[in-house]
Amino acid sequence: MADAALRLTTLAEEVLGAPLPVRIRAWDGSESGPPDAPVVVVRHRRALRRLLWRPGELGLARAWVAGEIDVDGDLYEALDRLSGLAWERNSDPAATADAAPAVHPLRDPRLRAAARGLLKLGGALPPPAAPAEEVRRRTGPLHTRRRDKEAISHHYDVGNDFYGLVLGPSMVYSCAYWDEGEGTTLEEAQRDKLDLVCRKLGLAQGDRLLDVGCGWGSMAIHAAREYGAQVTGITLSREQAAYARKRIADEGLTDRIEIRVQDYRDVRDGPYDAISSIGMAEHVGRVRYREYADQLLSLLKPGGRLLNHQIARRPEKNEAAYHVDEFIDRYVFPDGELAPLGRTVATLEEAGFEVRDVEAIREHYARTLRAWVANLEASWPRASRLTSPGRARVWRLYMAASAVSFERNRIGVNQILAVRTPTTGESGLRPRTRDWRG
Repeated sequence: MADAALRLTTLAEEVLGAPLPVRIRAWDGSESGPPDAPVVVVRHRRALRRLLWRPGELGLARAWVAGEIDVDGDLYEALDRLSGLAWERNSDPAATADAAPAVHPLRDPRLRAAARGLLKLGGALPPPAAPAEEVRRRTGPLHTRRRDKEAISHHYDVGNDFYGLVLGPSMVYSCAYWDEGEGTTLEEAQRDKLDLVCRKLGLAQGDRLLDVGCGWGSMAIHAAREYGAQVTGITLSREQAAYARKRIADEGLTDRIEIRVQDYRDVRDGPYDAISSIGMAEHVGRVRYREYADQLLSLLKPGGRLLNHQIARRPEKNEAAYHVDEFIDRYVFPDGELAPLGRTVATLEEAGFEVRDVEAIREHYARTLRAWVANLEASWPRASRLTSPGRARVWRLYMAASAVSFERNRIGVNQILAVRTPTTGESGLRPRTRDWRG
């Protein structure tokens, strides 16, 4: 009897307490739900066993990575509808109590009933093994040098060719800076972002720049080639470092740029005139953030500038209840943490920086992510071969979901310009006005 989709829809609506905003297509060919909505395809009943053993986001993520769940239609619309429903429930204290991920089906009558339904549909076999792309459970303190290096390797050492497909020729893995024209390319927008950073830092011929989390060398190359800076770039990824060094040699810039595989905590050759940290601070963690700020301040000369480009989350009413997104933690950025903008600014000030400018550019990141997803989808067969089908699915889901989150103001991204102002009070900051674009 082909009725699995109807039964799944009924179960979902009982748990959510609201109509399901997407259509369901099950492995038996049945469909249920709004006829004009994006279709969530449940390809295999194994996906239900994953949800039975790990209710909530992690079970769904595992089913997605394994290819047991997919979306037929507009992925962004499907994610927006589903995440919007979750967001609305989480804003309601009563709904939050019902939806808290710590509540196991056996402890909640409504969820217990849903678990029985999943048993009937999915079978009572043992839990499926987690996909190979998942980070295994980690032990020990957060953000030690060794653990940070392992986390960075998981995310970045998946193949430079794969990243080349996604990022395009710019090889910049952070938010681009788009003008108002629809004809701007991703490469042009990334070039404009790098140039904006250089102008905010006030780079001039011969200035020493430390690029923390230098990626594949794009910022270092731009600063050295266009502004004559002497650049030291540091990364924990050996694959990134090797790629960056080759690019630098091809550009004839080996006399101006040094790339190191080095932890930011181990840099000892200051002072620098300027520091750029673009998309790196998300890996630092709140237990280390003050140490990060103190270290960067100590590496700057008086009057030196820091440009900290960082994703921010919305503040929680109860900050102690904040937890890292399970899908992101297990599959994308192990141990990554987002902080509210206010906390980041306060920590930089507590370390001794004078914060001079904050620019919010979250809409720019949504557009950047959509461009990356388009690149990935356009080269899907090759991307799957270069990594694995599961890894390609991880990147497609996380980038598309992140684009929706930036568009809906659930997360943001900010460029914070801070100065190590001398005791005289003269920051040396020019221009006096916000004329960064020139």
